[in-house]
Amino acid sequence: MVVKNDSKYFPLYQYLCRSSQKSIQLSFVEIEKILDAALPESAKRGRSFWSNRTRGGVQAAAWLEAGFRVAVVDLVGQVVVFRRPILRYRVHREGNEIRWDADMVRAFRAYLGINQAEMAEMLGVRQQTVSEWETSAYTPTRSRSKYLTLVAEQRGFYLGGGEQEISTQS
Repeated sequence: MVVKNDSKYFPLYQYLCRSSQKSIQLSFVEIEKILDAALPESAKRGRSFWSNRTRGGVQAAAWLEAGFRVAVVDLVGQVVVFRRPILRYRVHREGNEIRWDADMVRAFRAYLGINQAEMAEMLGVRQQTVSEWETSAYTPTRSRSKYLTLVAEQRGFYLGGGEQEISTQS
């Protein structure tokens, strides 16, 4: 899900994107100042508003597309903690070629600090294609894998052996 700039939660998306922190704690009041609008009552009364769902939650798109997940919700103290997840990936080789899978695509996008739409534009594919790669609906073709490898090498993304970890950052 792409965060549209006319969304009520776009300012939160921008705020989180600008941060280099791995964890951000914000009070409901601070979030309302960022949004320049009041949070709905459902945000103050229930945890479901703060879920990390990928479908239907325009508010969740704001933190998920910025590379964060809600880690803690304190309804009594009215505080939310957003954290960047750690992504793990393993480089798969077939001879001299690297075969990209969902974990590698997600980790590379996180390394670049871009959203799916930006990655799609960079690679000359649709945003839906990047989404399908990241959810394992499809894997990149051999030619796309070669192109991903070239771009990754140019950007300094580690393609050596073994399992790797990357903290999502914008």
